[in-house]
Amino acid sequence: MKDIAIIGAGGLGREVLVLLHQINEVRPTWNVIGFYDDDTAYHGQTIDGVSCHGAVGLLAYFPDELYLVLAVGLPAARAAVSRRVQNPNARYATLVHPLAQPRPYQQISLAEGVLIFQGAVLSTNIRLGRHTLVYPNCTIGHDATIGDFSTLMPGATLSGNTCLGEGILIGANAVVLPHLSIGEGSQVGAGAVITTALPARCTAAGIPAKISNQHEL
Repeated sequence: MKDIAIIGAGGLGREVLVLLHQINEVRPTWNVIGFYDDDTAYHGQTIDGVSCHGAVGLLAYFPDELYLVLAVGLPAARAAVSRRVQNPNARYATLVHPLAQPRPYQQISLAEGVLIFQGAVLSTNIRLGRHTLVYPNCTIGHDATIGDFSTLMPGATLSGNTCLGEGILIGANAVVLPHLSIGEGSQVGAGAVITTALPARCTAAGIPAKISNQHEL
């Protein structure tokens, strides 16, 4: 059993805890040592049977080998937290629900820190960047590429040959049509249908989706 700490004690943190239990039911792998969160309201609390020990900064002093998982939903926030933990004994776990676990013949590449929840379906020849978050019931088509720190909310669908830049947020039940790209830092609203390529750092929503906002870094 490998020790693992969950960064983030909110709703996503509890969902990650469930994912760890689901993995352990198939193969005992993870010993959850606790939650860590900067929100002092969680400190000292027991959350679904697991203690929250304190702020994220405490993990820098953990003396033993430790795995971490980022339970932070928004891409930019997840990237920011990942830069804060500097501990040579720590590494980020890649966690995949047992029923979504890719087989070697699917030619799927999962980078460090990827989280894939129950009900997700991945086709073939797919690349997921570091700390990509794939919520339940997402579908990712063939030859899709997803950049670091991107988030696919529940029910999102990426068609074949789609390319997402770094830090993308795809809303719940949104659809990206085939052969389209989305530039880094962009956001797609819930239920949107993306029919044309999107530039970096924009927000798009609707059917078909239209750009409603262009934002800076």
